[in-house]
Amino acid sequence: METDDRGETLLELLIAVAILGIAVVAIVGGIGVGVLMSDVHRKQATAGTAARDFGEAIEHKVLAGGYVLCASPSSYATPPGYTAPTGFTTSVTSVRYWSGTAWGSSCGADSGLQQVNVRVASTDGRASEQLTVVVRRGCGLKDALC
Repeated sequence: METDDRGETLLELLIAVAILGIAVVAIVGGIGVGVLMSDVHRKQATAGTAARDFGEAIEHKVLAGGYVLCASPSSYATPPGYTAPTGFTTSVTSVRYWSGTAWGSSCGADSGLQQVNVRVASTDGRASEQLTVVVRRGCGLKDALC
């Protein structure tokens, strides 16, 4: 008859379960962070694309004769043909005017060249992109500013 029947002790089992529990928590936490960062990256990429599309829509509006002398941010806030992606908001944060020597915020300095700053942000606050678009007024034969 053999008397050396050694089994697992309760202490050994508790230590093994604790080690496995810590490992599982670390793995699940890593997966959660990976999923979150993937969502943030996707939203940043979408915001970057939407900001470029928004800027191009403003340029198309200006090319079609939509230049606004002494424009305010609301003048370019809703260009025709542009719709923000679902879950994102767009805004024109500022319009600056070229005086011939420098950009300024004074409307009297508008010589037909404007710097329009646009912003696209996700509604959950995880992503935001800004873009500066320079637009110029079209020149006609009788235009004194050209």
